[in-house]
Amino acid sequence: MSSLNKVMLIGNLGRDPEVRTVNSGQKVVNLSLAVSERWKNANGETQTRTGWVKVVVWNERIADVAEKWLKKGSKVYVEGALQTRKWTDKDGVERYSTEVVLQKFRGELVMLGEGKGGDDAPAPTTRTAKTSNYDLDDEIPF
Repeated sequence: MSSLNKVMLIGNLGRDPEVRTVNSGQKVVNLSLAVSERWKNANGETQTRTGWVKVVVWNERIADVAEKWLKKGSKVYVEGALQTRKWTDKDGVERYSTEVVLQKFRGELVMLGEGKGGDDAPAPTTRTAKTSNYDLDDEIPF
């Protein structure tokens, strides 16, 4: 194997998912994920550091699950690839953003807590949306 680009994170959403549709008609969901680490310092006191990770979902199945079930505070597991993109801000300054991307045929999102409440049936404790490069639905009769 020459290289591997895989990111696995567990965290809580810092805001509701941002759903948009690009010019091609494809749905894209942006998530802001808070990931924390805890440790004890030399004095035995618990220390916490929280970082924020941008997650971009290009997979329509996963985007549908995120839109329907996730909200601010939801605990999720995400698995995707790390990508850095270059863009120009409104003042013409070139900027870079690094994001965890769940591509069209790769990626995973698992809900680790309760979903949105409301008139719909309650969400199960764990809901998984996953895709892979393998299509196993080949109508084998057994």
